[in-house]
Amino acid sequence: MIVRSFKDIEGTDRHVKAASGTWESKRIVLAKERVGFSLHETVLYAGTETDMWYANHIEAVVCVEGEAELTNRETGEKHIITPGTMYLLDGHERHTMRIKEDFRCLCVFNPPVTGREDHDENGVYPLLTEPEPSES
Repeated sequence: MIVRSFKDIEGTDRHVKAASGTWESKRIVLAKERVGFSLHETVLYAGTETDMWYANHIEAVVCVEGEAELTNRETGEKHIITPGTMYLLDGHERHTMRIKEDFRCLCVFNPPVTGREDHDENGVYPLLTEPEPSES
């Protein structure tokens, strides 16, 4: 059994700040826990815009605070995301988040992330894996 709080991981290697300066993420469950998914609390900052494309992952997001406009860059369809709204990137959609007010959300990734990922020039997280227990 694992019990930890987001407060416990502030300032650790699980608390990741994007090189772009548009978001930060507290990764409370990572690939090394070997449970088949990762779980994060992410804050995207008001007034920012971030292009993303999870070509290697499926992501589910639940907004718990704030407001953002989500644009599916493949279709042009736009959605306003507010607290209590979930979106699921089940087709590896290229998308843009335009943040109207600080946007706090809970995110689940499959396959799980290692915690070392950051978006590349295409907005993609690389597919990183953890070494097998016998390799560490």
